[in-house]
Amino acid sequence: MKPALTSNTSLADNLLTMLLWLAELTVASFLLAYGAEHLSKKYGAKFVGRTLLSIATTLPEIAIVIYAAADGLYGTAIGAGLGSNLLMMTLGLSIMLLIATTRLSKAPLKGVDVTTFKLDKIFLLATAIISAVLFIDGYNFIDGFIFSGLFVAYLVMALMEMKAENKAKNMQREVGGHKVVKIEENTREKGPSKEMTKAILAFAAGTTGIFLGAAPFIDSLEGFSIEVGISVIILAVIISPIAGEMPEKISMMLLARKGAAGASIAVANVLGSKILNNTLLLAVAVFGAMYHGGFYANIERNSILEYQMILVTVVTIGALAIMFKKEIGLRVGIILAALYIISMFIQFLLPQDLTLH
Repeated sequence: MKPALTSNTSLADNLLTMLLWLAELTVASFLLAYGAEHLSKKYGAKFVGRTLLSIATTLPEIAIVIYAAADGLYGTAIGAGLGSNLLMMTLGLSIMLLIATTRLSKAPLKGVDVTTFKLDKIFLLATAIISAVLFIDGYNFIDGFIFSGLFVAYLVMALMEMKAENKAKNMQREVGGHKVVKIEENTREKGPSKEMTKAILAFAAGTTGIFLGAAPFIDSLEGFSIEVGISVIILAVIISPIAGEMPEKISMMLLARKGAAGASIAVANVLGSKILNNTLLLAVAVFGAMYHGGFYANIERNSILEYQMILVTVVTIGALAIMFKKEIGLRVGIILAALYIISMFIQFLLPQDLTLH
């Protein structure tokens, strides 16, 4: 009877630990969403969602990729980014649209305007295709530098667009060739306002909370899954990606409830974080492989990763094709959810050697 008691105790411990860390991630994501919402008032929803929020919510995946690649688990490192893209471009966006366009939102929308994300969609499409093509002969140091360059180019693009938008807003304030000077501009305090300081502190606290809580949550979830007896296939293609993306999903759901502004940040976050996966995350994987195997280390392609790369690229292109319209709503959300279910079904038809070394 003791082994059963030990097993039950271990199962209960894993469940309790998982719930505690999930609560911690929820609080951290709330702080992150609050900070992002207020920072967007100064820097713009797209810039904050694309860069600050995307990097913050991608921290767990970056950490996983670094550790896996440095230990020589190259397949695991690449698979982490692929699984994330597949999940968030389908189910992630679907959940966000479900919340934003129904009574689950504080200010329900008929649809989410995505016309301003044209460059993001083109950039994501380009990086998805480039990463797939470069994988034909595996990834090496040259590819690492290419991915790094693409990431920097995206940041520069986001910064330039933010400056252009700010310039346009300033021009709109001109009336008859004369700028409208607001009284508060002459009397405001130097440095950041109290509200902005509060937003920065909340964003920093949320980022720290996600960084500290992501790994324990993932470990406890995987431990719970193993104790329950969930197969390694489900653990690899469903459980692990959901766990790694938990901070981003929570932040996105909280933002989607805030109406148009929050939904805009959420879309920018999804597109931005997936671009990060196709650039920064792959660069980190390559550099981690170089740390483990030397400067000329090569992440070889295998049949498992090859099938996964094809599937994720096709799904990404399909999801983006739906988004090349003025706005997306509940109908698109349902289509994306169906696309996720179909892709999961296809996953089980693919070869299942999931050691991925």
